[in-house]
Amino acid sequence: MSFTIAIDGPAAAGKGTISKAVAAHFGFAHLDTGLLYRAVGAKVLAGADPVVAASTLAPSDLEDDSLRTPAVAGAASEVAVHAAVRDALVAFQRRFAARPDGAVLDGRDIGTVICPDAPVKLFVTASPETRAERRFQELIGKGHDVTLAGVLDDVKARDDRDRNREVAPLVPADDAVTIDTSDLTIAQAVARAVEIIDQHRKGGL
Repeated sequence: MSFTIAIDGPAAAGKGTISKAVAAHFGFAHLDTGLLYRAVGAKVLAGADPVVAASTLAPSDLEDDSLRTPAVAGAASEVAVHAAVRDALVAFQRRFAARPDGAVLDGRDIGTVICPDAPVKLFVTASPETRAERRFQELIGKGHDVTLAGVLDDVKARDDRDRNREVAPLVPADDAVTIDTSDLTIAQAVARAVEIIDQHRKGGL
């Protein structure tokens, strides 16, 4: 029987790291749904129509290293406000979630829109300053010319777009368990997530 874990949260909160670790721990497949929107955003930056880009997305499009740049991240947030783009990607995500060997999906509307019936929903968050520092260190480590102030501005702008868009805004599902990673190590955050999931699987929540 399939078992779906929905993990949502804002940029650089740690949901991707937690999702990968959780998937590895339980032997489930993992999908970073944000990559779908980043791939569409990259195509749009290259001149493609957003809906056409979403409708023709191929798995190979998710393997481009440029998808992690600030420009593509901003474009992803902008194309995600289009209902037609989201509709084009929903079916793909739901098919993945129904995998019989279990699935972990992370994004911004997994627990509220894509998999509202998922037995486990987590909302991973952290303060804007903490998230900006993490993203800044990541980008500097990859050789990008950015400033901490600029990254913080980008984080806040993206939060505003994601939380205030009309279609599938970034909000915790009513039954999601929130994990604030501001003062947690990666190991602590992963351990907390695993603990919550184990409790659900054992019928404790």
